[in-house]
Parts: sequence; structure tokens; C-alpha cells
Amino acid sequence: MKKIMFLCHGNICRSPMAEYVMKDLVSKAGLEDEFEITSGAVSDEEWFNPIYPPAQRKLREKGVPFGHHSAHKISREEFDLQDLVIVMDRSNLRWLSRIVGDFQGKVHMMMEYAGESRDVADPWYTGDFEKTYQDVLAGCTGLLNELR
Repeated sequence: MKKIMFLCHGNICRSPMAEYVMKDLVSKAGLEDEFEITSGAVSDEEWFNPIYPPAQRKLREKGVPFGHHSAHKISREEFDLQDLVIVMDRSNLRWLSRIVGDFQGKVHMMMEYAGESRDVADPWYTGDFEKTYQDVLAGCTGLLNELR
């Protein structure tokens, strides 16, 4: 089973959106038994908070199921258990390097899987949850295609 973790700053917008979009894509492909998909944060600012309500609304609007979510900061131990860690932006890379040091070749930017070298749009600042959803969907689709 391949363990994938999505990371953003607070684990209330982009990374949980990516977690549940990826779970939905994997489910629709009938591959649930092949992947363990989670999300986390590189900060503890939103510890225990649920998915941000506008992100929840966007997931519902797109028909992406999601369950109970409690934001948390990734630990070195949790990082070591992952096969692949996908970050949403360059700032997440910097924060993650302070937590784990060596990335062990398993950390990648989300938009790499969409064929782009840019950050996932951050709706916390833009308010544009549609753009973030489209970035996440493109990245997750590309990731799943690569992993097949």
C-alpha cells in the first residue's frame, strides 16, 4: 500500500481538499486498497480545526465526499511513514525542511503533477476556492496517472 500525504500551511484548505479529491479519484478508479491518503500541516496554527467552511462548500459543490477532519502538524515520525509527501507551495517546502531535514526524495510540489512549476492557489488569501479546486484536481489527476 502506497502512503501519500498532502501538506499545506494549516491543513484546513488546500491539503484536506487534495486529500479528499485524491480519495475520490482513487475510489472511482477502484484502487482504494492500493493507497492510504492523508493530509497535514507544516504549522500548528490551526491544530484540531475542521476543514475551512468555504473549502467544505466547494467539495460539496463538486460532489467530493469528505469526513471528519482535524487539522494537525506533521511530525518527523509521521513523515517517515509516508512514501510520498506532496506540498502545495514553496513556503511549505521551507517549513517542512525545518521539521524533517532530509526529504529522502519523497517530497514533491503538487503542481508538478499538472505539468506546471508554480504553487497551488491559496484561497486563504485569494478567496478563490474554485481556482484552488481546479489546481488540486489537476495535480491529483496527474499524480494518480503517474502512480498507475
